[in-house]
Amino acid sequence: MQFLKTLFWVVIAVFLAILGSRNWHDVTLNLWGDIQADIKVPILILFAFVLGWLPTFLIYRARLWRTRQRIGSFERQQSSSREQPADTAVDENASL
Repeated sequence: MQFLKTLFWVVIAVFLAILGSRNWHDVTLNLWGDIQADIKVPILILFAFVLGWLPTFLIYRARLWRTRQRIGSFERQQSSSREQPADTAVDENASL
C-alpha cells in the first residue's frame, strides 16, 4: 500500500512538472493604476492555490487546537470528579 501511495505522488509530481514546463510563459497582470507585473503562469497558479488553501488550513488547525483544548479540559474535569468521591468515601469511613 505504501508503494501505491508513493507511486501516486510521483505521478502527480511528474504531471505537475511537465505541465509547469510546457506553460512557462509570462502573463501580464494589471494591478492598480498603470502598474503591471509580469509573472510566469505556474507561479501564478501556485500563488492562487496557496491563497485559497491557507485560510482553510488555518481554520482547520484552529478547530483542531480548540477541540484538543476542550478534550483536555473535559479529561481534567473527569479525573478531578473521579478523585473527589473516593476522598469523601474515605472521610466518611474515618468518621464512623
